[in-house]
Amino acid sequence: MIKNNLANNIDALLDQYFKDLSGETSKNLYGIVINSIEKPLLLYVMNYAEGNQSKASQILGLNRNTLRKKLKLHNIET
Repeated sequence: MIKNNLANNIDALLDQYFKDLSGETSKNLYGIVINSIEKPLLLYVMNYAEGNQSKASQILGLNRNTLRKKLKLHNIET
């Protein structure tokens, strides 16, 4: 099992994010986090699937059309 898991990394990054805010209010944190992780995740999985959208959508648990929309949104060409 991976000791340094994704959840622990997210916790540490969010701790730093709120520390950096220095008391300011955060707005749209959900959108910020999703946009920060989604593109690198899509790039990684598309590379792992060797550009095969069917395989990538299966790995991600997404409908292939949903994957295509996300790839287009992030300007990822396959």
